[in-house]
Amino acid sequence: MGVMMRPTVSLQRFAFPAGELLISLAILVSCAGGPASRAEKQPPSGGAVQTETTKPTPEQGHSAAVPEKKPTTEQLLAPLPQLLEKGDYRGALGVFDSLDPAVAEKSDIRLLKASVLVSAGQADGARKIVQGIIDGDGQNTEALYVLSTIEEAAGREKEQQALLERIVSINPKEDRALAALGTLTYRHRVYKTAEAYFDKSLAANPKNGEALIGKARIRWQYQDPKGAEGLLNQAIAEYPRWAAPLVERARVYREAGFLKEALTDLDTAKALDGGNYWVAIDRGNVLLDLGNKAEALKEFDRAHQLDPKNFLSYVYSAGIRDEQGDYAGAERDYAALASLKPDYYFAFEGLGTLKIKDGQWAEAKDAFLQAYVRSGGKSNYALLAALCWLHTGKTADLRTFLEKVLTQVKRETTEWYMLRLYYEQSGDTDISVRIDTEKNANTRARMLYYLAQYYDIKGNKTLADKYFLRVRDLGRQSILEWRLNEWALEGRKL
Repeated sequence: MGVMMRPTVSLQRFAFPAGELLISLAILVSCAGGPASRAEKQPPSGGAVQTETTKPTPEQGHSAAVPEKKPTTEQLLAPLPQLLEKGDYRGALGVFDSLDPAVAEKSDIRLLKASVLVSAGQADGARKIVQGIIDGDGQNTEALYVLSTIEEAAGREKEQQALLERIVSINPKEDRALAALGTLTYRHRVYKTAEAYFDKSLAANPKNGEALIGKARIRWQYQDPKGAEGLLNQAIAEYPRWAAPLVERARVYREAGFLKEALTDLDTAKALDGGNYWVAIDRGNVLLDLGNKAEALKEFDRAHQLDPKNFLSYVYSAGIRDEQGDYAGAERDYAALASLKPDYYFAFEGLGTLKIKDGQWAEAKDAFLQAYVRSGGKSNYALLAALCWLHTGKTADLRTFLEKVLTQVKRETTEWYMLRLYYEQSGDTDISVRIDTEKNANTRARMLYYLAQYYDIKGNKTLADKYFLRVRDLGRQSILEWRLNEWALEGRKL
């Protein structure tokens, strides 16, 4: 493989920021029926509430004190957006403790608290609240919607879909449920159905952010970049402090080759949502496209910090460090990648390759054995594991391993004969002739490398040097063995 493996990244669904969550539930709060009357409630602008002071009666006289007004429910809840934007979930949950107990028990306020609990990662507490509301009112679409987000966070897609469909059966114009159904369908690449859901959502609410982004993704799939850009422009105008549409537009720009415009959008997204892992990944990719590997590496390292359990950032950072000659750092990143994503066998390939460079033959053998198993039995990994095995001098189980491998490789091929050489430890003259008649130049170069290694293990330095140099003469730089061969030549001062 090439050093830098760059898999296709699936489009990540970004959650609405905390402020948008509160906006979506604002109507619930305004109907909460707290102790204050509608005339006393804080206006949507968040400005100070102007109330008329009651004049004292003649009997009271001017010295009578005016009763101090208690804060309204809306005033008590007002700090929530800022607290959530800062990620201060403890402070946000503490706001609910300041409410009058009777107000705090209202279903709308409990739903708001459940939504904050979801954002805080306390799904069990949120589920308990929401399920209690649904048990009392199975038609409460707000509660059903919050429960659907809990199921989504838990990865329970079937349960999420069932809840969303239940919401739409109660209210066919519930735009959030329709948009979420569109996103679910999009993930399964049923694009026409997904677009129909997004269209229904936008018909009910032309400002639904998830639907705007979802439809933009569909337009991009249908190779309509202008349509996608227009929808994302609308989402950005409606939600200027939401990073998701900026990230999506940056993806459109990047694919269209407008890298500077993509980077500008991602810079803005980073300023808005610096803790977003996918902003770091996308920004790192654009910087790579621009040839700025140093800054790209900083973004991928930042992504490690943001989500240490996500493997993708290590794919990029390991590759960059490997290319730059930071082999210790690359080895560390490959090891992390292998631990996080064991089925990504290229991580074991990278790890084994660097272990060979370090002369750590036992560790290299183990890495290539993992690569062999997890790749579904790629024979070049078997050869690499075998040569490392021979270098260790502890070959008790090698023949058993190669017996199995030989049954899975096409007989009479040059590779099959090379595996048999490693198995029988004889027949090198015959394999040399076969290599010379091999028509595939890549295969010829690879087999020459393994023959050189065989002679090196046997202590025949002259023949080993001869075949290492023949590999270089073929100039097949795209194969993994070329890199290993260059290190061997370097070590032998050839």
